[in-house]
Amino acid sequence: MRAIFVQIKCELGQAYRVAREAADSIPEMSELFSTSGQYDLLGKFYLDASQDIGLFVTDKIQTLPGVRDTHTIITFNAFGGGTARPGD
Repeated sequence: MRAIFVQIKCELGQAYRVAREAADSIPEMSELFSTSGQYDLLGKFYLDASQDIGLFVTDKIQTLPGVRDTHTIITFNAFGGGTARPGD
């Protein structure tokens, strides 16, 4: 599994509706946060290594009613407590 983050810009007044729809219809979604700034929502999604990221974003996220734009961040490694550091 690999994590991707997707920033989602919604039509005015639609962020909560988009968030509910995403929570109800996208099983790959781990977390979804409301944010301030250029985008309204930030989602964390876990995809199988063989899953096409572009197809996932265009089919599952961009087609949600009220979504205006997305920005996808592809991740490489996760770091945190208990994770070995390079050189250890």
